[in-house]
Amino acid sequence: MLYFENDYCEGAHSAILQRLLETNMEKLPGYGTDPYCASAREKIRHATGCPDADVYFLVGGTQTNVTVIRSMLKPYEGVLAASCGHISVHEAGAVEASGHKVLELPHREGRLSAGCLREYLEAFYKDESHEHMVFPGMVYLSHPTEYGTLYSRKELAEISELCKTYRLPLFLDGARLCYGLAVESSDVTLNDLARLTTVFYIGGTKAGALCGEAVVFPERAPAHFMTMVKQQGALLAKGRLTGIQFDTLFTGGLYLKISRHAIRAADRLREALRERGCRFYVDAPANQIFIILKNEIMAQLRKEVVFSIWAPYDSGHTIVRFVTSWGTRMEDIEQLIRLLPDQLA
Repeated sequence: MLYFENDYCEGAHSAILQRLLETNMEKLPGYGTDPYCASAREKIRHATGCPDADVYFLVGGTQTNVTVIRSMLKPYEGVLAASCGHISVHEAGAVEASGHKVLELPHREGRLSAGCLREYLEAFYKDESHEHMVFPGMVYLSHPTEYGTLYSRKELAEISELCKTYRLPLFLDGARLCYGLAVESSDVTLNDLARLTTVFYIGGTKAGALCGEAVVFPERAPAHFMTMVKQQGALLAKGRLTGIQFDTLFTGGLYLKISRHAIRAADRLREALRERGCRFYVDAPANQIFIILKNEIMAQLRKEVVFSIWAPYDSGHTIVRFVTSWGTRMEDIEQLIRLLPDQLA
């Protein structure tokens, strides 16, 4: 079988495994206080242009989203997110289980707009009954979005400015950030995120690590953030595991180098799909490809290829998703292309 279901099918990049093996028998302190975590933090501070940033290593994306959101919201506040956002749909109600409502907003191909946010916030505070409602306390974005689309620097700047006007923290989920940064046409950089957001995280799980996400507070983390990390079960006793992985990813440009490979693989597949007249559900430039397939073609492909069934499109078609990763083999891309019918329209 060929696997294009997600970008965490593989274990870890060989450079990470080698480094873990080399350091395996070193006796180190726990909970992220080891020298490898310290080194990784410094490399991330350098990469983001924030020498004083607070950087924390957590075990996974859902734990990271819930911990960050809980740490910054008051008990009566919720978090604004696109109705298709990861915390809205694919995290099993983890945010709501923590006591905070996800306030869903309309989106365009996964992206929130400053205009939509402004309309919501203006309407909320004009409502004479808003004291009886869940207050908007934070804005959540992801880059890439749940549909694989990207924000421009201008779009992020507009949202950031609006958040400052309403004194709302801006939180950017970077589970797939590596692939968004690797798209050549994108003008968003790590420095931009550090400048425009209150907090963001750099995904490791989907970027060649066994597990782990690096949370970056460009200015200052909430008080006792590490205590809240532990409350959410997101703190490893053997913190060296995440520290060594991120230290390796941020050595010699490995983080972006392996991410660019995923984009090249996705671009090759997109090219072949276009040649066959395939209909794309969204124009997503990173490593997620959403297409509309006839149900018969989809059923035939599923005999040899693993991919995600996203949603029904109509009675005869389904939206499906193919995902490439740092570990995708180009020979698998070519084999998949050979399996595609000559006409997909």
